[in-house]
Amino acid sequence: MTVPPLLTLADIRLTFGGDALFESADLNVGPGARIALVGRNGAGKSTLLKIAAGWVEPDAGERFLQPGVSVSYLPQEPDLTRYPTAIECVSSDLPASVDVHGARLLLEELGVAPDRATTDLSGGEAKRIALAQVIAKSPDILLLDEPTNHLDVAAITWLEDRLAAMRASLVVISHDRRFLETLTNETVWIDRGYTRTAGLGFAKFESWRDKFLEEEKTARHKLGRKIVAEEDWMRYGVTARRKRNMRRVRELKAMRKELREARRTPGVATMKATAAAASG
Repeated sequence: MTVPPLLTLADIRLTFGGDALFESADLNVGPGARIALVGRNGAGKSTLLKIAAGWVEPDAGERFLQPGVSVSYLPQEPDLTRYPTAIECVSSDLPASVDVHGARLLLEELGVAPDRATTDLSGGEAKRIALAQVIAKSPDILLLDEPTNHLDVAAITWLEDRLAAMRASLVVISHDRRFLETLTNETVWIDRGYTRTAGLGFAKFESWRDKFLEEEKTARHKLGRKIVAEEDWMRYGVTARRKRNMRRVRELKAMRKELREARRTPGVATMKATAAAASG
C-alpha cells in the first residue's frame, strides 16, 4: 500500500518582476524523507521552501498538508528580536506534549545560556537558538534553509547527529556538500523553473544530473536536425509549393519553440564544502 505524502506542492507557479521563477514546481515530502533541495543561485530554492512552509503564496498551484501534520521552518536569517531571551524563544509555541526542560537542554547542548538576551546576538548564536527552537517542537516535517551557516565544525557535527536520530522528514537547502551527503536520501533539483526529482541522495545526485543533461543535449540535437529537415521541406518540397500544409507549418513552429526553451541555460547546482570559523 502506497503511503501518501505528508506535504505536497503541485504545479507551483510564481512570477517575480515579470519573470517566471517557477513554471511548474512540485515537491512531495513523505514519511522519513530526507530531501536535498538544490539548484543554482537565484533558482528559487528558498522561495520554494517558504511556499512549503506556508510563508509565501504562489500565483498558481496547490499546497496540501495532511491533517494533523506539524511543520517547523528554519529561515536562512532568523529574526529572534521579538523574544527577550533564548529560552523564551525556544519554549514559545511548544506543543503541550513537549517539556520545556527539553528546550533548555537543547540550548545547553548548543552552548547557549538559556537566559542569553536576544538583543545583540552573533550570527552563530542566532542560528543555534533558531535551530533549538525548531527542533524542540519535535515536528513531523523540518524545513531547513542553510542550517549550517555560522556554525563551527563541532556544532555541525552535533546537528548532523541530532537530525539523523529524529523521525521527522527533512527538506534541506545547504552549500555544505558533506552535510547534504550525510543526511539526504532524495534530491529535488530546481532547473529552469521546473523541479526534477532524483530518488537518491546528494552524494549520487551530480552524476545523475550530468547524465540527464547529456541525454537532454542529445535530444536537443535530434530536434535541431528534424527542424532543418522540415525547413528544407518548406523551401523546396513539391507539395509545399503547390499548397501549404498547415499542420506541418504548426508542427515546425512548435518544434522551434521547444528548441528555444531547451537551449535556456541549465541551472547546475554548485556545492562546495566549507568549514566556518568558530562563531561567538
